[in-house]
Amino acid sequence: MAKVACKSMDISFQHVQSSLTSRDNDLRAPSQAWLTGRSSLHSLSVSCNRISFSGQRYGVRLRVVAEANKAENGPVSVDTSVNPRVAALRPSKTMAISDYATALVESGVPVIRLAAGEPDFDTPKPIVEAGMKAIQNGFTRYTPNAGTLDLRKAICKKLKEENGLTYSTDEILVSNGAKQSILQAVLAVCSPGDEVIIPAPFWVSYPEMARLADATPIIVPTALSDNFLLRPEKLESVLTERSRLIIICTPSNPTGSVYPREVLEKLAHIIAKHPRLMVLSDEIYEHIMYKPASHTSFASLPGMRDRTLTVNGFSKAFAMTGWRLGYLAAPQHFVTACGRIQSQSTSGASSISQKGAVAALELGYAGGEEVAVMVKAFKERRDFLVERLQGLEGVKLSVPQGAFYLFPDFSAYFGTEAEGFGKIHDAETLCKFFLEKAHVALVPGDAFGNPNCIRISYAASMESLRTAMESLEKALSLLKPAVATPL
Repeated sequence: MAKVACKSMDISFQHVQSSLTSRDNDLRAPSQAWLTGRSSLHSLSVSCNRISFSGQRYGVRLRVVAEANKAENGPVSVDTSVNPRVAALRPSKTMAISDYATALVESGVPVIRLAAGEPDFDTPKPIVEAGMKAIQNGFTRYTPNAGTLDLRKAICKKLKEENGLTYSTDEILVSNGAKQSILQAVLAVCSPGDEVIIPAPFWVSYPEMARLADATPIIVPTALSDNFLLRPEKLESVLTERSRLIIICTPSNPTGSVYPREVLEKLAHIIAKHPRLMVLSDEIYEHIMYKPASHTSFASLPGMRDRTLTVNGFSKAFAMTGWRLGYLAAPQHFVTACGRIQSQSTSGASSISQKGAVAALELGYAGGEEVAVMVKAFKERRDFLVERLQGLEGVKLSVPQGAFYLFPDFSAYFGTEAEGFGKIHDAETLCKFFLEKAHVALVPGDAFGNPNCIRISYAASMESLRTAMESLEKALSLLKPAVATPL
């Protein structure tokens, strides 16, 4: 806390938009006053020993804290604290597992990493060539904040032909990855106190993004027996007047589940009865699908276009994770709002990546043969892992229909123990056990909102998957029922 030597302090706020509430109506020194809020406040002048003000100016959150020392003169100490909203964000367990695995590798232990959320394939050659050509031709300067016109036109064409959606170029915002697109959408839609409906299991960043917007994540559990799909009646039971946004990811990370059109239609029927409720449809895995499953864009459902923000990108299907390119398709006023956020943070995405993205969309319907080859390999890997996991005693599994993840339930092994390791309490302990004893890196399900499961990525070679399964099976054979401690 910064301390300033003085007997009293006058603080004036000019043209600040906020609302005003006070825990202490007496603002005279030496009292404490806390002012927060959201109505229009053109000026405020207070004399007191300590005042904290939280409000908004031009949509940007503002916090000013000042404290007066009792001493006439004294040293000034610097406030090095972190914004409480940021400090409250939970660290990513996927990164924690990755760091632990890296430490083992650096110590000489070979680790098979099945925790990654990115394809193990190289970016298709036509995309790489387009990026190289952009560099050679000097296309290396800033682009428009919303993205190049060529790319936005190509995205509109893709959405029309593949998803049955009609958008104009001013309803498209290209960003530095789909993650940025999602965060900006949440920030643009949600206000403090709003609720964000998030079916579990979920991608790890959804709840934290809601918290960054001062919104409340409402986690709605789903069941393995339902293929981790949100039941319409379950959605209806959690909706309130504060419900502002629901996030739907299909195909799903971490489960690989795909929402059939008929289920989405039932959800849309419920959503239509709540005028404040918007939909964020995360469709980043749409091209990684296994027949007979098929993809339905939520915005294509009757009455849903104007209340849906569709997020997609190039990282997964086109193996372009390092190119960092995603996009938002939504009604123009939402795209404009997200564009304002982006213009004050990153500005436009990489010019080189955007040229590569145009080439990606020119590969053909759903990515053409380049993507089809990758999807074929993913399906072979999925089938192999499903067969091996279904042969493990106590493991329950929903067969994924898309993406490149499995999310099996290992809770039957909770409470067991292994000599030299100790007791398996939960999925996190089991993942540590697998890493230490089998040298396989996986991600515990509690990171995704389901503490009984473990996420397995099959974005790895078949040879690696075979070795990993052999090691996991041997490790599981070491686990024995825990011996009860005598009273």
